[in-house]
Amino acid sequence: MTDNNAYTPDSEPSSVSGKTARPPSYTAATNSTISLNDFSSKANLTEKDQLEANYNPFENRDPKGASSGSALAHLLKSSLGTGILAMPMAFHNAGLVFGAVMTLIVGFLCTHCVHILVKTSHNICRDAKVPALGFAETAEKVFQYGPKGMRRYANFAKQFVDIGLMATYYAAACVYMVFIATSFHDVINYDVGLKWDVRIYIAMTVIPCLIIGQIRNLKWLVPFSLMANAFIVVTFAITLYYMFDEPLVYHDKPLIAKAVHIPLFFATVIFAMEGIGAVMPVENSMRKPAQFLGCPGVLNIAMITVVLLYAIIGFFGYVRFGDTVRGSITLNLPDGSWLGDTAKLLMAVAILFTYGLQFYVPNEVLWRKIQHKFSPEKHNIVQILLRTGIILVSGGVAAAIPNLEPFISLVGAVFFSLLGIFVPSFIETVYLWPDRLGWCKWKLVKNVLLSIFSILALIAGATASIGEIISDEK
Repeated sequence: MTDNNAYTPDSEPSSVSGKTARPPSYTAATNSTISLNDFSSKANLTEKDQLEANYNPFENRDPKGASSGSALAHLLKSSLGTGILAMPMAFHNAGLVFGAVMTLIVGFLCTHCVHILVKTSHNICRDAKVPALGFAETAEKVFQYGPKGMRRYANFAKQFVDIGLMATYYAAACVYMVFIATSFHDVINYDVGLKWDVRIYIAMTVIPCLIIGQIRNLKWLVPFSLMANAFIVVTFAITLYYMFDEPLVYHDKPLIAKAVHIPLFFATVIFAMEGIGAVMPVENSMRKPAQFLGCPGVLNIAMITVVLLYAIIGFFGYVRFGDTVRGSITLNLPDGSWLGDTAKLLMAVAILFTYGLQFYVPNEVLWRKIQHKFSPEKHNIVQILLRTGIILVSGGVAAAIPNLEPFISLVGAVFFSLLGIFVPSFIETVYLWPDRLGWCKWKLVKNVLLSIFSILALIAGATASIGEIISDEK
């Protein structure tokens, strides 16, 4: 195969999908010496233009797919969870002015990374002649159809994203356990007069998680999701009431926090904003995917709304509670107050009900990878044991790191910075290499800077978070 076929994979021919093609279901190398010439793509642009003209992936989407309004609702819901409640703590680690400015900047960067991921997926769908691709499949196809020297790493790219998504969802599930347990710990210990350690409540939280975690059909999770949405709305209303129930004091809050706390801010904000695992499933479900990007577009509307809400909650939440602010602002609501306790318990139950969906996504990915190793008659028992084991391990991890604040920062630094920023920028670079990177290769420079920011956020955020975890244990 010659370099002129740069858009045809070495390992497999591109499959041609007919009008009845449907996107796959989604939820979330060989080492050798490579020369510089291997990274050069001498694609025949006329041939590529003809290929793009002959196939429009949008025309092959399911005409009964989700509307743009539904896609917007799903995207907003995936971004408005425990992360927004942690934003006041993020501002505590950044300061009022620095936190406000950097929240907007990080929001722009996260939105841009989602944009380039979806745009690259659209382009590679056109090249590969498939209606839609998920996150991992997009990474795989970009390498398959990319520079010759990168094609051998196509499967590695797919596995890396798959494993990263699984790890991200499992880690977030651990954060959910800590949040649920901490909420019940605060309410019950104060109202009943107990002095139980939060780890006891984590162990108790594992029990309902074991039950919800066995649900394998999404339709049975819908009622839980609807109730969770209602509980979250009520909790937000109560929280906003307490945030503005008395005059706010600004003068004693720093404009910029100490430098040692800044990495925790970035890690928390990235954790809060990056719903990268939900982006491709939502986009793939749309019957008019062209409306996902663009101006205003589903993505831009959702992210502008999310970033503004996060900035407002973070800013005023920190102003209201100051240095006493905790990993979730609901934990700052008055102890012993029926309204405050209601908000804490409703949010805890809402997160518990959301746990099933959070747990469903990585389990489906993992099961598709290993089910071939077991005979069909053993599938049921293996799934039960697998889900039980993962939940027990998650409970063990949560018990080992019961402090919500550094746990959120650690997950954001390690997982969301990689999948949400580094991977999309790297995928776009591979797809555009070498002659479509713009004037003076500005897209390459931009993606290198994004990658550096991601790695710095990972290293600095993880180091600061682990330091906080160790100091809390002492």
